[in-house]
Amino acid sequence: MRAITITYAYSGDETVWRTAIDAFVSALDADEKLDGRFSYQVAVADDKETRIHWGRWDTAETLAHVQSQPYFKDFADKIREFAGGAPTATGHDIVTKTGNW
Repeated sequence: MRAITITYAYSGDETVWRTAIDAFVSALDADEKLDGRFSYQVAVADDKETRIHWGRWDTAETLAHVQSQPYFKDFADKIREFAGGAPTATGHDIVTKTGNW
């Protein structure tokens, strides 16, 4: 399973940020082609500014599908705005995990 961790600092309007996050997650949940093949989580660190996103997917085709959708382009643009440029993105392979997470 492939994954990405995205981090950036954001101290702007929480409502604007949360609306963008919720819209993206809703679009992912509504995308019938994904059906459990792509997951996304977002967290705010204890410092209240560092934002952490985790995406996980099963195949390169699944990732290509997500990246080809208008909702992805809109979200990626918003994240660059929130981050004040390109956020830090680290791709990785999942080696092991607990349960269904």
